[in-house]
Amino acid sequence: MSTLAAQDATMYWLSSRTRNDLFLLYCFDDSGRPSAELREFVARRSARIADLRVRLRELPGDVDYPSWVRCDFRAEQFVEHFLSEANWPGVCTALGKLLGTGVDAAVRPWRLHVFRGIDGAPWGGSGSAMVVVLQLSHALADGRRGAAIARALFAESDPVEPVAAASDSVAGAPGLGGRGIGTAAMELASVDAIHLHSALALVRMPLRFVRTVVLGYRAFRAQRELAELTTAGRIPEPGPGFTPSLVNRTGTLHSDADGHRVRMIVCDAERMRGAGHTVTVVVLTAVSIALDRYLTARGEPVDRLGAQVPMALSGNRIAARNNYRSLGVDLFIDEPDPLVRANKIAAALAARRIRADHPLLTAQDRVTAVTPAPLLRRDVDRYPIDTVPDSIAGNTVVSSVHRGPADLTFGGARVRFTGGFPAIGSVMQLTHGVHGLGDTVTVSVHADAAAVPDIDTYTELLRDALDEVFDCARQTSG
Repeated sequence: MSTLAAQDATMYWLSSRTRNDLFLLYCFDDSGRPSAELREFVARRSARIADLRVRLRELPGDVDYPSWVRCDFRAEQFVEHFLSEANWPGVCTALGKLLGTGVDAAVRPWRLHVFRGIDGAPWGGSGSAMVVVLQLSHALADGRRGAAIARALFAESDPVEPVAAASDSVAGAPGLGGRGIGTAAMELASVDAIHLHSALALVRMPLRFVRTVVLGYRAFRAQRELAELTTAGRIPEPGPGFTPSLVNRTGTLHSDADGHRVRMIVCDAERMRGAGHTVTVVVLTAVSIALDRYLTARGEPVDRLGAQVPMALSGNRIAARNNYRSLGVDLFIDEPDPLVRANKIAAALAARRIRADHPLLTAQDRVTAVTPAPLLRRDVDRYPIDTVPDSIAGNTVVSSVHRGPADLTFGGARVRFTGGFPAIGSVMQLTHGVHGLGDTVTVSVHADAAAVPDIDTYTELLRDALDEVFDCARQTSG
């Protein structure tokens, strides 16, 4: 048995209130192999990947955090979708519906969706493509861990060892190797074992309360010290707040599958890297241009815009599968020069990273890590996720993960590109995924149709903004 970290349990409990699954898209050539063979391959390969051999087991009354127990692959975890029009627009429409769904981690925390014989894929040739989407419970993985799971699933050869357990991961970023979740930890628990676990949790609960109080006081002192260091200029200030915009306060979030829209822009990685900044900064700059123009065209110009950027934490400070912090970054839309704006965004992002990675900020994480499960579950259930505050950390999300070299295969077919779609919610109704694989970088757009009813218009603005940043960089270097 392997008990969830508090951060992972939070993701699991939130999934009952909002859709927060991960969706990792990989586009392959279509080898033409029968789908039954592909399903058999997934069953055989997943049996060698520890993270794909587990499900969650909850305890009565949430007296302790859920735990991972062993389970086997089920045939229904491989889902083949048949489209009336097997083309790229049809895939995007189907993806929108998928993103409104969620897996139940207590049954199985992952599912693989397959689309065959797709015409018109945006990269990799004119031949038919096979689009594969790995859907993961956020309790099972964050973006980097999810990429490692997918790499183990689609590697040309079987993984030597399963994806490591959270306690064996480095910096919250998953890798291959380590013990993984041990066989004994993953065995299906009997009713007696559940009762024993519950009894032990009740015995330990007073100690958890004491540790929560002690660490809470330490967190208070750390917060005070952090404020003093900030005032003295030794630590960068926290990110500014931003006024909600049209894509943050429609108040009519579609919770069903019909409200989600997705688009993808596949770029040449070399062109992206030639813009003089990291891929994340280049995309943030393009988003700043596109979103500003989009809101202006919708009749709601704004003075300031910001973005939330998830950052993996360095050092294995908390043994969790979700080990990242979201940074609020100003997009400096008042700066007309795209390259000067990119420089400012890069500096702001670097400052936010320095602050987010400071050891004093982990004090609150340690309080959360020891909080008794019933208290944290109560807080998660009461958190006002449907309320848009007057000041928010960002108007959109830009989540960036590099998924490694393009040496993945499925059914003997080569991979073309990858993509991903950060979840939308009542506040963040427009998000962006930035995912590199080999010679490609895909910028994915995920929006609530109520907030962005004309997603094609926004996507074209974003495509033009990327070209604008690329062209400015080329002219400057030339």
